[in-house]
Amino acid sequence: MQNSSISIRRGAMAVAAVSAAAAVMTGCRASDTGPGSPVSIGVPRSPGTAAKPCAAGSLKTTAYQAADRPVGTGTGAAIVQFTNTGAKSCVLQGHPTVAGAANGSPELNVPLQVSPVGSASPVRLTPGAHAWLKLTFVQVQGEGDGYCESGSAPVVYPTVVIGLPNSGAHQVALDDGQFAECDGTLTATAVTATKPS
Repeated sequence: MQNSSISIRRGAMAVAAVSAAAAVMTGCRASDTGPGSPVSIGVPRSPGTAAKPCAAGSLKTTAYQAADRPVGTGTGAAIVQFTNTGAKSCVLQGHPTVAGAANGSPELNVPLQVSPVGSASPVRLTPGAHAWLKLTFVQVQGEGDGYCESGSAPVVYPTVVIGLPNSGAHQVALDDGQFAECDGTLTATAVTATKPS
């Protein structure tokens, strides 16, 4: 009776030792090997496979007027496109910061107040792939120099500077005009893999 009890204990200890060794080999703690664990024993992790945020230097940025924009005579809304020009996949995520660059000079940036629209999800860009975001401005009204409904004066920027979380700042001009806006405020979507209109 005593011998069978000893052999049961030895068998249990051997199973525990094998489980602990497998946990060490796969980088798991003993608490990670229970039900619902994201790592399976015997399947080694492959570190470094997740794409890193896109570096500023690996992105080409362009902008054009959106088809769907508020009524008025200014820019109204713009689509900003980011193209991965690097050799590796990378990730963009989040809502932008936006500043007007007077006379096209980034050192004269005028920060605009951005109201984020929608949720932000990571967008993985393979080399050559695109991501977009949409900026919607308070629209300029009227002809000529136009006017703002608030009574403030319209402002025109030859370029704007778009800041992206972990992916730098990008100065961009419209391919068909200038950024005209009222009140220094706008709404912005997060970066998306779906081209907005």
